[in-house]
Amino acid sequence: MSLNDLWFLLISVLFVGFFFLEGFDFGVGMSLGFLPRNDTEKRMLIGTIGPFWDANEVWLITAVGAMFAAFPHWYSTLLSGYYLFFTFILLGLILRGVAFEFRHKMSSNGWKKTWDISIMIGSLATPFLMGMILAGIVQGVPIGSDMNIAIEGRNLVNLFTVWAGLAVVMLCLLHGLVFISLRTEGELRERSRKYALITLPITAVFLAVLALLASSSTDLYTKRGGWLIAAIILGVVIFVLAALFLRKKLEKQSFIATSLLVVLTFATLFIGLFPRVMVSSLDSAFDLTIYNAVSGPYTLKSMTIVAAIFLPFVLGYQCWSYYVFRKRVSEKELAEH
Repeated sequence: MSLNDLWFLLISVLFVGFFFLEGFDFGVGMSLGFLPRNDTEKRMLIGTIGPFWDANEVWLITAVGAMFAAFPHWYSTLLSGYYLFFTFILLGLILRGVAFEFRHKMSSNGWKKTWDISIMIGSLATPFLMGMILAGIVQGVPIGSDMNIAIEGRNLVNLFTVWAGLAVVMLCLLHGLVFISLRTEGELRERSRKYALITLPITAVFLAVLALLASSSTDLYTKRGGWLIAAIILGVVIFVLAALFLRKKLEKQSFIATSLLVVLTFATLFIGLFPRVMVSSLDSAFDLTIYNAVSGPYTLKSMTIVAAIFLPFVLGYQCWSYYVFRKRVSEKELAEH
């Protein structure tokens, strides 16, 4: 494996890890609008992700930073072409983060409702826009021979990109509902499981239609047809298992199943792209790849050494934080604090 391959793999893992971890954060935030019955349950919901959400966002920051260092042409083309979307993504993440910190500063209902809405908006808009961006990357955007992008409205918003954004939203919502059932007690735990059972088939439909649209809107089936068919079959098996686990109230197994769905969905995207990083709709000769968008050998070698030294510590810290805050959130625990 060359360093080009290695860093494409690492960046892909960082993005997949972001959606795996931050996906249930988004789902919890979206569920704030319909799942809890009172303020105590809202505090329980926020408490399930309170110790984790900011660390989970680091995966996105690290992925974009690694992209900038390892594949600067990918970074510059992507962020310049989708600067408006990325601006709204940053605003959504900032709004959500501020809401988590400010919600409990005052006790008035109007104050809390304002920040609850802010959490929901940030939690819904961010995965939707990111899903649209990823769909646009694989569908193709007008990249010229100079690696500059002249993006148009139809590249940003079309049936495939919008549907992909909605599918990502539904996947995150399902992931979040299952996470809530794993992390709470009492009525909220049971209610989240029931909503997860309702959301599961809807998510399956969204992903199935997305797979159909991909056959006509992208070249993924041409490039990686065997893998995609295998991924679809595996996805169906995981959906069936998730439904069985939810019905039997096996929250840990259900969460593992939805986690696998998230990983499978986004891993399939990057596997379908490889060795490309962005597809040109003008000419395949203008595609950005891990070979023409890459940094110099010295930069890649230096980055690899740094990553090998520090990455185990970062992963170890995050695993430790999940272990420390592994207990379920309950009304009794909130009352004690």
